[in-house]
Amino acid sequence: MKYTTTFKKAVLRKVLPPEKRSVHSVSKEMGVGEITIHRWISQIKDGTLNLEQDEENPSGQRNMTEKLNLLLEYQKIPQEENGEWLRKNGLHEEHLAIFQQEIKTLMANKSDDKDKEIKELKKQLAKKDKELKRKEAALAELAAIMTLKKKLGWKDDDSAEEV
Repeated sequence: MKYTTTFKKAVLRKVLPPEKRSVHSVSKEMGVGEITIHRWISQIKDGTLNLEQDEENPSGQRNMTEKLNLLLEYQKIPQEENGEWLRKNGLHEEHLAIFQQEIKTLMANKSDDKDKEIKELKKQLAKKDKELKRKEAALAELAAIMTLKKKLGWKDDDSAEEV
């Protein structure tokens, strides 16, 4: 069976650092022979396997919405119909595992971006609140000065020049 580059990446990501899981456990989880995984590791080391190259079938790529919809649809079907559903959609079970991992990664990244944005907005809000309080204090001081001037009967410098 020929595996896609995306699938190989997903398998090797689990075996190589930072995850560094055992080849045996990844083999059972992903349904790939241990020998095949060891061969891929050897090919990476000797440079014959390039995981940076584009997918073999770029026209078959799906966007995240399609992948999520496929995962949700797959979960709804009875187990005995899984094989037929996979063939009908041109997928293997390993594709579903990859889709799930991609969606988890995307959601984690979006969450991190949102957290950074919220933190920055809070910082800007605090800065603006501080500036507003300073201006309110200055305005209150000016109002107090104007009130005192009226009570004492002082005239503004501008009005003295006009007279």
